[in-house]
Amino acid sequence: MKKIAVLGAGITGITTAAKLVEQGFEVTVFDRQRYAAMETSFANGGQLSASNAEVWNTWSTVLKGMKWMLQADAPLLVNPKPSWHKLSWMLEFMRHIPDYERNTIETTRLAIAARQHLMALGEQWGVNYDHSECGIMHFYSNQKDFNHACEVTKLLKQGGLEREALSPADIKLKEPKLHGDFVGGFWTPSDSTGDIHNFTFGLAEAIRKAGVTFCMETELKNVSIEGNGVRVIDDQGHSTYFDGVVVCAGVGSRELARKLGDRVNIYPVKGYSITVNLRDQLSQDSAPLVSLLDDETKIVTSRLGPNRFRIAGTAEFNGNNRDIRQDRIEPLIKWCNRHFPDVSTESSVPWAGLRPMMPNMMPKVGRGRHPQVFYNTGHGHLGWTLSGATADMIANVMAAARDENRSFSKVALS
Repeated sequence: MKKIAVLGAGITGITTAAKLVEQGFEVTVFDRQRYAAMETSFANGGQLSASNAEVWNTWSTVLKGMKWMLQADAPLLVNPKPSWHKLSWMLEFMRHIPDYERNTIETTRLAIAARQHLMALGEQWGVNYDHSECGIMHFYSNQKDFNHACEVTKLLKQGGLEREALSPADIKLKEPKLHGDFVGGFWTPSDSTGDIHNFTFGLAEAIRKAGVTFCMETELKNVSIEGNGVRVIDDQGHSTYFDGVVVCAGVGSRELARKLGDRVNIYPVKGYSITVNLRDQLSQDSAPLVSLLDDETKIVTSRLGPNRFRIAGTAEFNGNNRDIRQDRIEPLIKWCNRHFPDVSTESSVPWAGLRPMMPNMMPKVGRGRHPQVFYNTGHGHLGWTLSGATADMIANVMAAARDENRSFSKVALS
């Protein structure tokens, strides 16, 4: 196994391609967009956040989803229109509620491991992505949410993450520009932020120069098992044979997996962001440098260099709909106006992307039914955070499979 097709040029696809290059594979990347990182990896919240590793599989999440179903500006919005895919996903989601603690701990471990791999990729390939080791502060507006966060902190600690409890006064000291009344918070100095698009695009260009082939603006017509390899056919009829394939196609992974004989029950969960362009000195001085997570509204922030302030949040279960709804963008603008009133939101660029979520909130990383098929997908809201680790994991699995085949061939010939 030497020639590998990577399906998808988002953060997981490009980090996977880079790790495969390190392992000596010949890599071809396919994507329907003209450039890398033009969909879900374009304008996310920017946080590299092990502190946000808590999975969503709780009865509280289910009840909130039902409560907010008809509230247009709710942090979690579920379109009540039924579909078999949505129903099957939600039933599986509820079946994984007993796994909440175990999966939260495992996600924490994975997020911590991912830091080293992502930083190493950036340094090795010379990628500039407005990385800031600013730490992340979670803050809470009511006692119930803060009490829950104290329990989550115990799980994060089991996964290897230390974070510090903050009093209301501590919150003001950590970020004096933040307006509001809070009951408490948590500070994670080891978390950081960065621009996912700049990282992914920059890494893609670097590995292209190193010999990776890119087939961009390419819609896949079919991908199928053929003998001891995989056949990839695009919509122009071009057909290419590979020794193996890695599916990293975000919300498109479910359909590709079906063609390859696997069930990967990814559901698209839409998230929104605004990028506030800090055009005047007052706005630049008034926007926070610390990265934030407001638990009540589920909104996160990142400062991307001196001139950009990213605000992101919400989760919308609405199928493959990619529309940017103003009634979902408006709460992000109002949030900024309320908590940072001296930051001008006159120039705010809205965006929406579909997060690929598995029902257990854990990424699908490993082999498929066929020995030449592999997956690195389904990272949900933590693709940026987890990608360095999962790319390394799948590259190691594939290298082991290649070396195993070589050893078997030598034995057969002897």
